[in-house]
Amino acid sequence: MDVLEQFALDGKVALVTGAASGLGAQYAAAMAEAGADVACLDVDEAGMRETANVVEAQGRRALTVRCDVSDEQQVADAVAAAVDRFGRLDIVFNNAGVADAEPLLVHEYDTPEWRRVLGVNLDGVFFVARETLKVMVPRRSGKQIITASMWGLTGSSSLFPAPAYVAAKGAVVNLTRELGLEYARHGIQVNAICPGFFRTRLGDFHDEQVLAAMSDFTPMGRIAEAEEIKGPALFLASAASDFMTGQTLVVDGGCMAK
Repeated sequence: MDVLEQFALDGKVALVTGAASGLGAQYAAAMAEAGADVACLDVDEAGMRETANVVEAQGRRALTVRCDVSDEQQVADAVAAAVDRFGRLDIVFNNAGVADAEPLLVHEYDTPEWRRVLGVNLDGVFFVARETLKVMVPRRSGKQIITASMWGLTGSSSLFPAPAYVAAKGAVVNLTRELGLEYARHGIQVNAICPGFFRTRLGDFHDEQVLAAMSDFTPMGRIAEAEEIKGPALFLASAASDFMTGQTLVVDGGCMAK
């Protein structure tokens, strides 16, 4: 196969959670640009429609399904709707996530906020993986890409405390390893992307002090634009990564090299 042909996704179907904005919207756009149809899942219906318009502008089919990934029945129904529409699932971006509401230390943290963050960032990843793997296993093929974080590999408090987010993303990194091992012989590759600082709704990019702190922490000296995630995403979604599973692809401007 020609090296560029390895990145083609013609005839494939991708499902993206958290597709209304940020990295999720970029994942959806990248899949469509490479030839895939896309099921967009999110709680933000207006944002999903905008993403779907981007997909359709590439000549691909799009589906929008309102879905709170922390609700397992909504996840099951959304996956069923995607399969009913497209007949298959080849690629899953298990991406929906939320940040800690405030930078609090653990002794200041309340249980409802802890549960909220883990409900989306960890339970949601489990629910989406479980339902989509049910579709992929009988076909003995598929790509699962989980959005973790560089904070899943280290603590965040050198900049700011985020105990629930860090706990969830650390768990997701090891869940990726476990799923990679479990499904290696089923023809399914499971990998994670660990982003550093990207301009999405999860960061306070209107605060100049916060921006400066993030940029100073990053060896490349800047924050990434959301569309810079497209290349790594396409690599993990395509045949180019067929002999890679259970791994974390860190895209952080050099932070974890320190």
